[in-house]
Amino acid sequence: MTIVVAGATGLAGSAIVRAYQKAGQEVIGINRSVVDLLDRDATIAFINSVSPSLVVDAAAKVGGIGANSTYPVEFLADNLRIQNNLMEAAHAADVEKFIFLGSSCIYPRDCAQPIKEEYLLTGPLEETNSAYAIAKIAGIELIKSYRKEYGRTWISLMPTNLYGPGDNFELQGSHVLPAFIRRFVEAAQSGRSKEVLWGTGSPMREFLHVDDLAAAVLVAGEKYDSSLHLNIGTGEDLTIKALAELVAELAGFSGEIAWDSSKPDGTPRKVLDVTKVRSLGWNPEISLRDGIAATIAWYIEASAKGVSRR
Repeated sequence: MTIVVAGATGLAGSAIVRAYQKAGQEVIGINRSVVDLLDRDATIAFINSVSPSLVVDAAAKVGGIGANSTYPVEFLADNLRIQNNLMEAAHAADVEKFIFLGSSCIYPRDCAQPIKEEYLLTGPLEETNSAYAIAKIAGIELIKSYRKEYGRTWISLMPTNLYGPGDNFELQGSHVLPAFIRRFVEAAQSGRSKEVLWGTGSPMREFLHVDDLAAAVLVAGEKYDSSLHLNIGTGEDLTIKALAELVAELAGFSGEIAWDSSKPDGTPRKVLDVTKVRSLGWNPEISLRDGIAATIAWYIEASAKGVSRR
């Protein structure tokens, strides 16, 4: 079986490639240097030439609150084009299985907790990332539509906040956890006595190591067949303040952590109900402490070699 993983050099895609290769599968990883997924004709031609049995769409324009707020057009338009082109290409090539990866930001800002899959579209979105969320909701609907109209056995997976080796550590465009890792590692290395972080620290978030996500993708690809998207997470959360303190400790930063409450917090709380994916036999195996410690070690080594995304 030939498997195409789009976004293969990104955080999720690279982990998914590793997992399928470890399982002995033939994997073709693609990124912009292989084929520009914003180019419809090029995407269709590539997928047709490869004729895979499975396409995993881990390609997306992603970023934190600042990036989403600054570039909503790109976050909406580019993500729509990427997923639309890939699905059209997979349909034209009669690809048996397609796994679309979205994000837990698809759910309403003030959603009941923990968040069940059925809570989609039950309230307003968080404004700071609504463009990205709408793109991913459209992807879910397109998967459902291919299933309904053409009988495809395609599925959608909605991971919680991911982290791990290969993440984007660029301060203006990254998510909260890699941004914390970079800031506290640099603060510890330079001997800074104080770090000022965005918001109040009160929102609660859930984090999943990307290797645990990859394991879930393999399980869902084999065992899940439903038009209902599937949550992928730990089902456990913590405050951003507690997260910052944990990262600071593991990075060796002992200075003051201050909060700039003039900056946005985003969604107050977001933790997924993962009952359905656990019923498939999958469970996360990497603890948050161990995962962050390993990611910090990876980041320090990668930065020294000049290969981290920053």
